[in-house]
Amino acid sequence: MATSHCSTPFGTITVVATARGICRVRFPNETRPLEDGDSSAAAATLAKGVSRKLARYFGGKAVEFDEPLDLNGASDFYQRVWRELRKVPRGKTLSYAELARRTGKPNAARAVGAAMATNPVPVLIPCHRVIRSDGSLGGFGGGLDLKRRLLELERTRG
Repeated sequence: MATSHCSTPFGTITVVATARGICRVRFPNETRPLEDGDSSAAAATLAKGVSRKLARYFGGKAVEFDEPLDLNGASDFYQRVWRELRKVPRGKTLSYAELARRTGKPNAARAVGAAMATNPVPVLIPCHRVIRSDGSLGGFGGGLDLKRRLLELERTRG
């Protein structure tokens, strides 16, 4: 498995890659085991590059995460939701309902929430930018404190 690690103010984040793309970004508080990636030079280079970008991101720099993703096994709907979410600019938020509308499924806000909950590459697919229609944060796999801090980081810097 090609992995790389990035120290952040929130702890160490692990990036996992295959030759096709980044397949996992793991926050420090996660307990799910890491999947096997591949150990090719291409995968290692990709994982290290994303780790360096994450370090800049957590240092307050504006970073474009445009690396290929390996989302093999995710449903077509989830992949469509995640592609649409990657278009949301740094420092901006949108609701689960709005993201559902943007994917052409206006009544699928709960399904969008499920896609956010299973996002394998947070920050690269910026699920922290999705909030409830009433403006409250909703959920986040890394915890609501981390979600709040990521949004503050993006709004105040870069």
